[in-house]
Amino acid sequence: MPQPVSADYKFWVTWASRASVATATVLIVAKLTAWFYSGSASMLASLTDSLMDAAASLINLMALRLAIQPADDNHKFGHGKAEPLATLAQAGFILGSSFLLVFHGIDRILKPAALTHGNVGIGVSLFAIALTLALLAVQRHAVKVTGSTAIAADALHYRSDLLLNLAVLVALVLSAQGMLWADGVFSVLIALYIGYGAVTLGYEAVQLLLDREAEPEVQEQIVQLAREDQRVLGLHDMRTRRAGHMLFVQLHIELDSDLSLREAHDIAESVEDRIRTFYPDSDVIVHQDPQEVVPGFQPEAGSPG
Repeated sequence: MPQPVSADYKFWVTWASRASVATATVLIVAKLTAWFYSGSASMLASLTDSLMDAAASLINLMALRLAIQPADDNHKFGHGKAEPLATLAQAGFILGSSFLLVFHGIDRILKPAALTHGNVGIGVSLFAIALTLALLAVQRHAVKVTGSTAIAADALHYRSDLLLNLAVLVALVLSAQGMLWADGVFSVLIALYIGYGAVTLGYEAVQLLLDREAEPEVQEQIVQLAREDQRVLGLHDMRTRRAGHMLFVQLHIELDSDLSLREAHDIAESVEDRIRTFYPDSDVIVHQDPQEVVPGFQPEAGSPG
């Protein structure tokens, strides 16, 4: 079974996901107030995005609580796929909100209206930018410590929110200068940007759910770790995949057929230990295949067949 989740991983994914929910909740209240007073379409776009943030962050929090649960008899590979499932749900929420914002922005372009209490919207946008920067600092550290795909997706979403709040700020300033078209135009541009991010997140989540191979650099590192022992003559049929914080690795190593079963087992175990040491959150299975050794034969370094 996969190794238990480390204390650092559990602490940081829990802390980062809770901070995300708290941030979204505070911003909803602030932006709702600003939209009520200003009537800005861009502010409504930002408010809608924060509502989606809150829903997505709640799903993220629940999914991560499941993902950090240890493997059990019914889930021997752990619960790591709850993370890409949460990411896919986030993508669905974000894409739906982007369509609504496009329609509202087009309506505002066709029917421009002067804003009231624009200063309230500008103040709230500045507050949202500061709060989002603080959250991103927490998420950045959490991703660095844990490598969590769900937190990384959430951080990507909030980075887009940072740009969204900057765009809202520009739209409000331009509208206050009499450029009434700016509010609707920026609303549509924000919606298109959000939609693009949603499609990107959704694609990555689907790839993880379909057990896409680990990154090429990870595969190369695994090959190097396996070939550190000169008794490993070659390797083949390597397979990798990710499930949340876990990296799963399976490979066959080629060994001298004259080795004893104990020696072959010890070599395979040392390969597994090296990979687990380099990738602590990993589940590694190494199979041994016998190979006849030609006198004077020197194994060549290379990729697995």
